[in-house]
Amino acid sequence: MTSKFDSKHGIVSRPPFDLYMAFTDMRNFVQMLPEDKREGVTADFDTLQANVQGYSIGVKVYERQPYSKITLVDYGAPFAFQVEFHFDPTGVQGQTEFYIEVQAELNLMMKMMIGGKVREGLDKIVDSLVDISNGVMPEGFDPSSFRGSPFNF
Repeated sequence: MTSKFDSKHGIVSRPPFDLYMAFTDMRNFVQMLPEDKREGVTADFDTLQANVQGYSIGVKVYERQPYSKITLVDYGAPFAFQVEFHFDPTGVQGQTEFYIEVQAELNLMMKMMIGGKVREGLDKIVDSLVDISNGVMPEGFDPSSFRGSPFNF
C-alpha cells in the first residue's frame, strides 16, 4: 500500500539555485552528518548508502529538474520509496519555498508505527533549514560540521 507523507512548507532565506545545488550532490549529505555518525555511510554524486539499525538503506537520484525539484528513489532499501525535494520561488528575491514529499510502500502496521515519525522528521528538516538560513542554529547543532559544505549558510 502506498503511503504519502508531506512536510510543512517553509520559506528559506536562500534562492532556489543555491538550495538545489546543495541538494543535487549526494556527497553533500554526508558532510552534514556529525563525524561520529558518518561510519557506514558512503556516497557518490548520484547515490547514498547507509546502515541504519542493521538495515542497509540506499537512495539514488532519479530525476533532477534544475533549480525546482530533485527526486530520489530507494536503492537497495528493504521497501520501495520516493522522496521529492521542492524548491519553489516565492516572488521575493533570495527566498525559496521548500518542502518535501515522500511516498513509500508500507503495510498498514508499518504505516501506523512510523507514519507520524516520518512526518515529524520531514517537518524538522524543513524547520532546521529555515532556521539555519535565518542565522538561528537548531538545538544541538554543530555549525563546524557545515564548514566548507554547500549547506553553510
